[in-house]
Amino acid sequence: MIQIQTFTFNGFQENTYILFDDTKECIIVDPGCYDKHEQETLSNFVTENKLKPVLLINTHCHIDHVLGNRFVADKWKLDLAMHELDVPTLESVKDYCTVYGFHNYEESPLPSHFLNEGEKVKFGENELDILFTPGHAPGHIVLHSKKDGFIIGGDVLFQLSIGRTDLPGGDFDSLIESIKEKLLLLDDNTKVYCGHGPSTNIGFEKANNPFLK
Repeated sequence: MIQIQTFTFNGFQENTYILFDDTKECIIVDPGCYDKHEQETLSNFVTENKLKPVLLINTHCHIDHVLGNRFVADKWKLDLAMHELDVPTLESVKDYCTVYGFHNYEESPLPSHFLNEGEKVKFGENELDILFTPGHAPGHIVLHSKKDGFIIGGDVLFQLSIGRTDLPGGDFDSLIESIKEKLLLLDDNTKVYCGHGPSTNIGFEKANNPFLK
């Protein structure tokens, strides 16, 4: 069974996730750790639980989800995996980070592996399916564990809300299509670990999310 540890980092209150199992192998998803305290919080959890990070993944590459990419990649000698269409999103962070007050942003490494729909991410004794869910960002992906009944959803679907589409590369119609054709087809009990805010589940959002009526 996959265990999930959530951290909320940086001024955007972004959710960073560590997924691990009994083998102690883990993957780190969307590391938003920016300052030394946040980096130490993430590192200490890995050390105290004797985890072995094997992969760094971005669901998408807006600034709040990649602030810790360089730290994580260097700390544990990890490759970055993400969707190819979000490479321009990742590369642009260095051009606007200071606008948001991140004057010490350490530029992310570029991906060494691209994740496409239908592919699986494997670690320990578990695997996650890749769902391609553009709309909030051009190369947004979601990680799905059918066995354990959850998704790591990035900024696609939130509790009673959806990801914003007014950023470069965003498209409202594409986002709604992604949600309805990829996420709402999952089991109603599927837990959604969101990129911001509390978790939710598919059934609750089907019944209550005002953007999906």
